[in-house]
Formats: sequence, C-alpha cells, structure tokens
Amino acid sequence: MDGEITPEEVEDLLDGDTPPRVVDIRSPAAFDREHISGSENIPFAELPNRVEALADADRIVTVCPHGQASQQAARLIKSYEGTKDARVESMKGGLTAWSGDVDSARPTDDEGPQSPF
Repeated sequence: MDGEITPEEVEDLLDGDTPPRVVDIRSPAAFDREHISGSENIPFAELPNRVEALADADRIVTVCPHGQASQQAARLIKSYEGTKDARVESMKGGLTAWSGDVDSARPTDDEGPQSPF
C-alpha cells in the first residue's frame, strides 16, 4: 500500500485527465444503494480471486465505509504481482468522509409521488 489519500484528492483525480480506478470493497447491495460515480465494486471477500482484473491500472484507490477495511484491501492489491508497479491507496475516512458525486439507486426528493401532507 502506498498510503492514504483524502476524499478531496480523490475527487480532484477523478476530474483529471488520468483518473484512478476506484475500487469499492463493500457488498453489492451496499454498492447498489450508493457509490462514488465511476467506481467499480469488488467486494472484499472476492478480492483475492478478482485482483488480476486490476493488473492494467496505474493508480488504484480502495474505498469502504470508514477507511479501515480499505487499507487491508489496498495492501492485498499492492501485494499482487500484476499491480506491484501501480500506486495503490486507501481513501481516508471512507465513504462517510466523501462529499463528492455519487450514483444512487435511491429516489431523489423530486422523484416519486408527492405527499399531500
């Protein structure tokens, strides 16, 4: 693992010319509810079997709810032979610290029926 990166730094990188691959390690259900726009879901339990899918990445940022499990995921990814040259970081504070854009399956306030109350 190459350290931690702040959510603000991740947001700046995502807006740049060469965005990192953002790997959300939560369950598919949690990912479907809400996730960083452009991120991909590789649940932590599946990571050892799917890490080879990240071999072409130059920079990888791991994401979890609070920034703890994503550190372990970043270490695992960095230990894989195919990603040894990639920069692999964990997003500090996890999704609770993220204030950028998200994709969400939840309806927004202007969707759905209007309450008469």
